[in-house]
Amino acid sequence: MIVTRFAPSPNGPLHLGHAWAAMVAHDLARARGGRFLLRIEDIDGTRSRAELVPEILADLEWLGLTWDGPVVFQSARLASYQAAGERLKALGLLYPCRCTRAEVLAAAREAGPDGPLYPGTCRAREVDPDGAAWRIDMAKAVELAGPLEWTDELVGVQRAAPEAFGDVVLLRKEAPASYHLAATLDDAADGVTLVTRGVDLFAASHVHRLLQALLGLPVPVWHHHALLVEADGRKLAKRRGSPALADLRRAGGDGRTLVQALREGRLPTGLSFGAGVEAGV
Repeated sequence: MIVTRFAPSPNGPLHLGHAWAAMVAHDLARARGGRFLLRIEDIDGTRSRAELVPEILADLEWLGLTWDGPVVFQSARLASYQAAGERLKALGLLYPCRCTRAEVLAAAREAGPDGPLYPGTCRAREVDPDGAAWRIDMAKAVELAGPLEWTDELVGVQRAAPEAFGDVVLLRKEAPASYHLAATLDDAADGVTLVTRGVDLFAASHVHRLLQALLGLPVPVWHHHALLVEADGRKLAKRRGSPALADLRRAGGDGRTLVQALREGRLPTGLSFGAGVEAGV
């Protein structure tokens, strides 16, 4: 049975881009007789705001997108992130890092999908692990895992190439786990079989496939959908004040009509669909 999920972070109000992402996951599950789950990714330090959770639930109900089972919270799963981190440490794949973002930016010589590639400053150093972030030794992890593939149902089989990200942080200083580690573990714990998310996260799936191999987790299929973008081509974002669903809801808008318009490709003025990705192995 297909299982999808929508996993928003309560660090700002949902906008039309979230409505689109939630609708894609919901509709794929319903069309295939599966389950649609809701997970709240609430471990982002002080940015996570508990008071926004009821707003998220109200927005989804307003849109007519119903989920199956109880709402899952990442904050209830901290022990699983720690346990996975300890497993990776035992394999000799993690090392502590105390570099600041400014230091990484100043020392980086290349750029990766997430920005400047970490130059490995702390990899060969003696670093006090207390309060440090923990990075994965990507070269060592890739060698241990061997060749890997993953499948996006829109563009086909992909050869995993996580080395493009360099030594990414998996255990953060200010949060229990990075997005890469937490999302991978949560999707496995929830039995998600089809991971739906925006095409902007396509490259991240290379890292997630590696983590699945290292931790012995089941491998889902991915579905990276196009993004709703503004007239200038930028994706909708909370930090730029994209229209909030809660404002539309409180103004008396019809959420179900909005979702149906999105299904039919009828978008609000000034919005369009962004580009997708090319197939390849």
